Amino acid sequence: MTSSLTRRTVLAAGAAGLAGAAGLAGAAAGPAAASTSRGSGSAAGSAARSASLIVHNARVFTGLSGGRPVEAVAVGRDGKVLATGRGGELRRLIGRDTEVVNARGGTVMSGIHDGHVHPLGAGSRSLRPSLAGAETTAAELTEILTGFLKDSPGQEPDGWLVVEDWNPIGLLPQGSVPHHTLLDALPTRRPVALVGGDGHNIWVNARALEIAGITAATPDPVGGKIVKGTDGRPTGVLKDDAQPLVTRHIPEPTEAELTAACARVLAQAAASGVTTMMDALVGRGELRTYQALAAAGQLPQRIVPAIRIEAEQAKDPAAALAYARALKSEFGGVRGLRFGMVKVFLDGVIEYPAQTAALLAPYLDGEGRPTTNRGELYVSGQDYGKLSAAFNRAGWQMHAHGLGDRAVRTALDGYAYARRATGLRDARNAVAHLQLVDPADLGRFAALGVVACMQLQWAARDTWTMEALLPYIGPERHRWMYPARSLERHGARLAGGSDWPVDPLQVWNQLRTAIDRQGAEGEGELYRELEGLSRGSALRMHTYGTAWQLRMDQLTGTVQRGRAADLILLDRDVTKCPIPDISDTKVELTLVGGRAVHDAHTATGRAAAAGLARAAAGPRPAAYAAVHGGGRHKACGCG
Repeated sequence: MTSSLTRRTVLAAGAAGLAGAAGLAGAAAGPAAASTSRGSGSAAGSAARSASLIVHNARVFTGLSGGRPVEAVAVGRDGKVLATGRGGELRRLIGRDTEVVNARGGTVMSGIHDGHVHPLGAGSRSLRPSLAGAETTAAELTEILTGFLKDSPGQEPDGWLVVEDWNPIGLLPQGSVPHHTLLDALPTRRPVALVGGDGHNIWVNARALEIAGITAATPDPVGGKIVKGTDGRPTGVLKDDAQPLVTRHIPEPTEAELTAACARVLAQAAASGVTTMMDALVGRGELRTYQALAAAGQLPQRIVPAIRIEAEQAKDPAAALAYARALKSEFGGVRGLRFGMVKVFLDGVIEYPAQTAALLAPYLDGEGRPTTNRGELYVSGQDYGKLSAAFNRAGWQMHAHGLGDRAVRTALDGYAYARRATGLRDARNAVAHLQLVDPADLGRFAALGVVACMQLQWAARDTWTMEALLPYIGPERHRWMYPARSLERHGARLAGGSDWPVDPLQVWNQLRTAIDRQGAEGEGELYRELEGLSRGSALRMHTYGTAWQLRMDQLTGTVQRGRAADLILLDRDVTKCPIPDISDTKVELTLVGGRAVHDAHTATGRAAAAGLARAAAGPRPAAYAAVHGGGRHKACGCG
């Protein structure tokens, strides 16, 4: 191999045709398309022993401890890593049709494993207008929403206006509380719903409340809250499991529309370097969409669906297990899906004014005085322990939404009970989000073998972590925000997730923020000296760490002989470049099982990459730019 060998085109056959076969390891992995760099075809390089693809002149991040530097990777015809090495050591593997890529010093590494994400939700959201997490005054919001109404004429009086990515703490000035009367003043008779980007809040007008039949007498559902004013009447804000009271009345997109939208966003994820996803909120509807995507050859990633177990279901472990098993039986044959995970919401979100995350000590009133509110714990510790034991005994893993320190402790208590009840020592249960962890619980993760699945793009100083939080929990607790390094020091296994579309999918800024605790959009560092991770730790948690969480560590997550060739080639060396430059990383090539699912040098690849930028902004009316420009916005939260 010489430096004159150049990058070849890998998607001439079209990304869709390749993606359908990429879902499972072990599939045949012949060349994706004609290469501009081919081997000489010596006898020693016969097809039986030669590589399908060799990438050289690379900085290979293997994810393994120690070992000598690696500069080249060979992909076998079985879709697995055939060999790694230095310089010309892999020349012997070049055959007549081996494709050879010059990485030009860029990083080759395992594909990103997203351990907590909602890709189908991203597809659904992409079909609607978006506020992109904007912070606005009431007047600015009114002008933007009026623009959305003008952009969708002919729908009076009954056509819903549904706007995604509303910022529940974004109404200015700070401390302003949303009320349906603001939406009622819009020039329309249509029902209006602003869907919170955090996935935990929705704000609707009086017409929507009327359609849903929500009045002062309507009780809160289990796991949810209808926010009411001092007069006892609904304000128009619904939290968590109260949201379906309204959303079930909103027309769904057609199956064809949803499948096409999801195919687009999955292609964008491949363009970001994501090769495996744990979809953290799945029911029969989502599984049907995956089935349609797989049948159309438009499922480029490996998907681990986490079946949601509702709060009421959690009280009956046998019935919950039967429900999950039935879905696995129905959809287990869908190519690219790997079952074995369930998801349970233990609490909500921590920021003012929602404050539904479960805390050990009460929230403060903003002036330093304790309130009576400790948030909402949707499943008791006893019920969660019994549920975990039932699923672990049957070979399933648990994934808990635990944001507040009381929810985190409840999850750990449940896993401790399950370990005692089952005797299992490798259940690989997880807690996701971990915005606040009591220091007394840091060591319990390692002791119980529990994975800390963190979304560290949120670990930056901004409105969400400061103005909407610090006055309401105080500095002593605030210091333990997203305690990644403390967990690592106590021996916890870390996994990474994006929670997309709660935030736009910005994989490389996410990794950067795990290191510098500021990222591209933060207003300052958030406890970097205490909780910032090393570069190697940040890369490993988003590759091998998540692969371990998903029981895929013997298949993917590292670059070594025999592992699936789920690999990405980057436009820079993320192991050495300045930390701020990591945010702007571009993915040149993404492989799943040795097959290309993204090539930045094709029309399909360029379109997917461009779609990432558009998705970050979302569909907006002309009024948005005039009112808001590219200014203050941030989407954050969790699902």
